[in-house]
Amino acid sequence: MRYVRNVKTGLLTRTNILNTLEKTSNNAMYIAKTTSLSYSVVSHHLRLLKREGTITHKGKRPYTWLVTGMGQKQLIS
Repeated sequence: MRYVRNVKTGLLTRTNILNTLEKTSNNAMYIAKTTSLSYSVVSHHLRLLKREGTITHKGKRPYTWLVTGMGQKQLIS
């Protein structure tokens, strides 16, 4: 990710979120429950991932989040 500091905890959190989204596209509350992260942490990282173009959303709130073609590749570069 170009615009985000990739500290270990943030990288692990974004990886967990992306792994969940690769299995099934869903909303932030579902991701929070599935990953045992707080809703605010998930929302923050979803916004960061969206800004980088790694994920996108569709529909109206609550958004359904989807992984783009970049997916996990962009996290490490």
